[in-house]
Amino acid sequence: MGRGVKHDTISLGKAFFAGALSGTCSTLLFQPFDLVKTRLQVEGLSLTSTPAGTGKLKIGGNNGMLYILCSVARREHIVGLWRGLVPSLSRCVPGIGMYFCTLHGLTQNFGSKEPSMGESLLMGACARTIVGVTLLPVTVLKARYESGVFKYNSMFHALISIWRSEGVRGLYSGLLATVARDAPFSGIYFMFYTRIKGLAKYELRSPELNPAETFVCGALAGVFASILTQPADVVKTRLQLYPHKFTGNGDAVSSILKADGVTGLFKGIVPRTLRKTLMAALSWTVYEQISRKLGLT
Repeated sequence: MGRGVKHDTISLGKAFFAGALSGTCSTLLFQPFDLVKTRLQVEGLSLTSTPAGTGKLKIGGNNGMLYILCSVARREHIVGLWRGLVPSLSRCVPGIGMYFCTLHGLTQNFGSKEPSMGESLLMGACARTIVGVTLLPVTVLKARYESGVFKYNSMFHALISIWRSEGVRGLYSGLLATVARDAPFSGIYFMFYTRIKGLAKYELRSPELNPAETFVCGALAGVFASILTQPADVVKTRLQLYPHKFTGNGDAVSSILKADGVTGLFKGIVPRTLRKTLMAALSWTVYEQISRKLGLT
């Protein structure tokens, strides 16, 4: 019995290490896409002061991805495209490590050898929900730091400012929207990924896929999952940046629809899809390669 527990602990530790390493690689490479996505989603949103000193939310503007990219590079230099890298690493490295560790534990203890699409959907969603709730404060810091709206000097400065002005509630703003985005994304992604990978193995008549083939399977799964969960990402970003301006998810959705129509719910879809697709594909490719080296698969 003790051996089994020890073996499981070592196995989970290896899964966390492989996931964290894959998360480091993907975050370093694709951070600019995440920054541009955040800027696009809040582009045109600003707080204007009234004579009475109350904040009023102003919505407007419709610049594209390339404009934001060039604008950031011009004003903040190329290094500005990696603004928010520290909070991104703080979230993604342990987050991806926790995700793969949790997913490995769930599939090993509760999953079947040939999981159905429903089973894959449930496993992926459960793993991401656990990670999303645990690391939400870091997600809030990351979104605000990347937005350029708040003039924080550092992550610590951002943490203290949010804590003093909004308390715990501010650090957990957008909780429902985050879970509504992350759980379906991971569930849908894992469902498509396992299905596409299975079809690829069948078509190629190979028991294992090489890194390039794994990456393509991951990229295809990422496109489907990103498009289906984009509206939740837009709502989540608005709620985390301006928690006092909206009464909840429904109010945020209504505000977005009133200002930009249905297309407003898909703002930032190109950079987010690029980042999420490439990041997820690279993470799974690196994770699976390391897993084989560590004897997890």
